Amino acid sequence: MRRAHRHRVTGAAALASVVVLATLTSCAEEPKNASVKGGASITLGLTYTPNIQFSPFYVAAEKGYYKDAGLNVKLRHHGAAEDLFGALTSGREDVIYAGGDEILQARAKDVPVVDIATFYQKYPVGLIVPKESDIRTPADLKGRKIGTPGAFGETYFGLLALLKEGGLSTKDAKVQNIGFTQQAALTGNKVEGVMGYLNNDAVSFKEAGKDVRSLTLNSGSSGDQLVGVGLGATKKTLDEQGDDIKKFVDASLRGLRYAIDHQDEAITLSEKYIPGLSSEKRRNNARAVLKATAPLMKNDQGELGAIDPQTWTRMADFMYDQGLLEKSVTPEDAYDTSYLPKS
Repeated sequence: MRRAHRHRVTGAAALASVVVLATLTSCAEEPKNASVKGGASITLGLTYTPNIQFSPFYVAAEKGYYKDAGLNVKLRHHGAAEDLFGALTSGREDVIYAGGDEILQARAKDVPVVDIATFYQKYPVGLIVPKESDIRTPADLKGRKIGTPGAFGETYFGLLALLKEGGLSTKDAKVQNIGFTQQAALTGNKVEGVMGYLNNDAVSFKEAGKDVRSLTLNSGSSGDQLVGVGLGATKKTLDEQGDDIKKFVDASLRGLRYAIDHQDEAITLSEKYIPGLSSEKRRNNARAVLKATAPLMKNDQGELGAIDPQTWTRMADFMYDQGLLEKSVTPEDAYDTSYLPKS
């Protein structure tokens, strides 16, 4: 469910940090039996580590949702050194699983990628602090030692957003780049809080017996909430394969719904895609990750895949103001709600 982001496995590392939720294999593998014979061919690009975060797609393949839609879907995990959007722009992939923030940055570099369904309705990162910490609001970050993997990716974007909510900037807090050592840094009192994934890093703290809580972004109408991971495709693909892409989105969201509602079965169905998942330890971790991920996938109305134009507008303004975009991007160009199933 959250992707095993290149830097995140990590968080993303989230569905990469986790997704990389269960630190599995470090080398790219093509999932076994990820496609079916016959039907329109669609290749979905995932990040480089097979993980339970991707269970909606594994489930959709195993339950026959893609086949029922008349699709031949291939799930392709990238190489670790591969550019996230490289295979998409070259035509090797038809759809990509990527963050809204990453899609916006890509568009600022003239990559014509469009979000067609948002899986993470709530941004999956937060500031993780000891349960007894007196840091309770974004304003409390002033003068505090905060650890983040580095000045990149969702954990950093989330930190900037939290600071802004508190009327602060990175100059007001003591931000330290700690790599992906959140657990050691916080447990060792090197920092007072760490940015991490709610469905990965927070789970790892709990598994290690460390009592923590998370300070998350404001999801209200005035918040600077960022757009989480979803499905993206190029304008060319949408123009040429629009009907098939709609079927793909519908089948994938069916897989997501099933993974949320039948988490143990989703883990079992994912075993042949994820090396080592059959072990009790890995299954327990996957179960904890899915439990923490499910609430992030639904908006306040309980909908899956929904695209919120207001959040995209806030994100575009926020990322440009923070210097995270090479040039301004028209948010309406970065998403298209017409590929979502009709309610």
